[in-house]
Amino acid sequence: MVLPNLITVLAICAGLSGIRLAFEARFETAVVMVLIAAFLDGIDGRIARALKATSKFGAQMDSLADIVNFGVAPALVLYAYLLDRAGSFGWIAALLFAIACGLRLARFNVLDEDQDRPAWQAEYFVGVPAPAGAAIVMLPIYLVFIGAIAPDRTFGFICSGYTVLIAFLLVSRWPVYSGKKWRVPGDKVLPLILGVVLYVLLLVTFPWQTLSVSVIAYLCFLPLSASAYSRRSRLEEAKAKEAAAATPPKAE
Repeated sequence: MVLPNLITVLAICAGLSGIRLAFEARFETAVVMVLIAAFLDGIDGRIARALKATSKFGAQMDSLADIVNFGVAPALVLYAYLLDRAGSFGWIAALLFAIACGLRLARFNVLDEDQDRPAWQAEYFVGVPAPAGAAIVMLPIYLVFIGAIAPDRTFGFICSGYTVLIAFLLVSRWPVYSGKKWRVPGDKVLPLILGVVLYVLLLVTFPWQTLSVSVIAYLCFLPLSASAYSRRSRLEEAKAKEAAAATPPKAE
């Protein structure tokens, strides 16, 4: 039971270190630390389930770490680098994102305990998940790092609006496919491994370009996810109506 909790603590340390580095103007390292924190915080629960080392203490610890790593750390790093150029509007945007992340995590915990929710809906997140939100809200930083955009006052206001938009996506009812129950066919395993290796190599060699493309691709994926959810919902409703019509009425 020690290992998952240790990973959670290391994730908190990485997130807080990212905040410190941002206010020391070491922004590239700060963003890397925040992304490491998000990665560690995203795998600690999976490791606990794989090792059969889940506990109520670990669940509470993980929830408390999530708000730091997915909400506070990205918001403060983004504010220190870009949003402060927009003055109070930038600070309001950072606050809204951090609060939205907390609300998103609280709703996730409630839905995770909902036993009445249809099984197929568990394949979708309600709203953009917090780890993804932490990664995509820093897209403006990635674009500045690759020299695509100049970090001036105007861009600071644009970033503020973008941050508020991501905050609303976190607390929205937008269905986002989770991929938790996705199974890879046996003949696709080796190509998938090769693809993952290629992505990691690109991430190491061209980190900001790869992250920028990944975030843009994820944002383009969101409408497709909502469309798939809508089709699945109609299909399940039709099945339920057919089952109800096929059920003979009870004799009085």
